[in-house]
Amino acid sequence: MSTMHNEAENQQRLSEPPWEAAEPADDPAPSLGATARELIETVLFILLVFFILRGVVQNFRVDGQSMEPNFHSGQYILVNKIIYFHFDANAPLRLLPGMGDLPPRVIYPFRMPQRGDVVVLEAPTGDGSEPVDYIKRVIALPGETIQIKDGKVWINGEVLPEHVSQGGYLYEQTDCLGGRLCQPYVVPPGTVVVLGDHRSNSQDSRYWNAEPGLPLDRIVGKAWLSYWPREAWGVVPTPSYARSAP
Repeated sequence: MSTMHNEAENQQRLSEPPWEAAEPADDPAPSLGATARELIETVLFILLVFFILRGVVQNFRVDGQSMEPNFHSGQYILVNKIIYFHFDANAPLRLLPGMGDLPPRVIYPFRMPQRGDVVVLEAPTGDGSEPVDYIKRVIALPGETIQIKDGKVWINGEVLPEHVSQGGYLYEQTDCLGGRLCQPYVVPPGTVVVLGDHRSNSQDSRYWNAEPGLPLDRIVGKAWLSYWPREAWGVVPTPSYARSAP
């Protein structure tokens, strides 16, 4: 009985077709439209990342000697553009009837420029030409009284400790150059006074014809990181007097 059962199994197996490896199904070739769509999406993604990064960080090449010996011509730095981001909270309210004269209420979510910050700015030309990017140091803040006399900068009647002998960054004296900063000057709201570290060779607030005060909206960002040449690599420091000066 067992022999007959085995013979029946063998006959059943013999009747089965031999196993053959299945040929892989041909993947359909991507259509031209799908390839073009993927390419466009990739390009748009790259552009989006690029513009986001440009809105936060921007590279800048130092041109000239106005910040020597702390920054040199040909040096490359990264500028933090987001740190001074600000907006007018009253701007939407001025669209309402009868609210057009509402004064601005500017809010800095992170922080305003501080004394001692090295900033990249659009220099006021006054002749309608294309703005030029300068690199300078913030010296006086809105509402403060600044005067340059006796080769020093005075803020609210006290000498600003800028010289290297005081732990600062200056190696020379400061001349008012016969301009408005020779006399006490109250920095208008929404502006700052900026000077170069190479005081005898710097186009800064002392030279601008209209107002020494630089509008805050002209500040591009804060010098953050020096990355070239290699020996200058490092975070751009902010002097400690920025937290202790008057």
